[in-house]
Amino acid sequence: MHIVEIELSELKTNGSDALESLVTTGNGDNHPTGCEETSGLLGAQRNGCNGETMPSERVATEEISSSKESAVDRVKRELKKVVCGGKVRLWMVLLMLLVVLVAVILISLSLCSVVYRDPDEKFNRSTFRVPRLFNGSFVLPGLNFTEDLLSFSSNRSRDLTGDLQGKLSNVYTSSPALGRYFSKAEIHTLRNGSVIAEYQLTFFMPEEHQEQLRNFTLSRKMVYNVLRQFLYAQDRAAPSALYIDPVSLKLS
Repeated sequence: MHIVEIELSELKTNGSDALESLVTTGNGDNHPTGCEETSGLLGAQRNGCNGETMPSERVATEEISSSKESAVDRVKRELKKVVCGGKVRLWMVLLMLLVVLVAVILISLSLCSVVYRDPDEKFNRSTFRVPRLFNGSFVLPGLNFTEDLLSFSSNRSRDLTGDLQGKLSNVYTSSPALGRYFSKAEIHTLRNGSVIAEYQLTFFMPEEHQEQLRNFTLSRKMVYNVLRQFLYAQDRAAPSALYIDPVSLKLS
């Protein structure tokens, strides 16, 4: 094995026997690992050895905060967008829609508050002087005939006739067409055959419209159909003493 001896010669620096520091120069070849330069005035730091500049913490925070637009700013920007015509903006359109909606609601409420009055409802009953009479009969299948029904002085006969008259009166007073002309309903006879009730209906008409009312509104067909329709609407599943057989209805 050969031993190579290397002699180190002394470095002379203009008469100085000791070298206080070792200075390395160059173009970045001998930079220490992780070399950094920091300037307090520039407020930025250089990382790495290739001259790349990284923003400081303060600069990064400002950039991030400026990039985040608040919700209020976004809404304001959207409202300022031009919708059409170059002059109409979105907030104008929304405001117009709101005004129209409020106007529609107010108009609807005002219309609902007005009570509609049918001109035909304005009538003077005192002018209804011409009588119009109808007679008829019907069968009460839910009742058994007894002799006391023949006398109107008996309690059973009086109660039954009163209930039947009230039932007929309710039918015609609640009729939009006949209610104003109706006067009364009377039960004249209760006779055998299950129980057969004979009744009379009284209406009054104004003198100036007699013929028209006789032929249309107060015709036999109209008066008969109003009562028959009511009888067919009765609850057949629960018949009672006042149940009237619709098929048995007669009117003349």
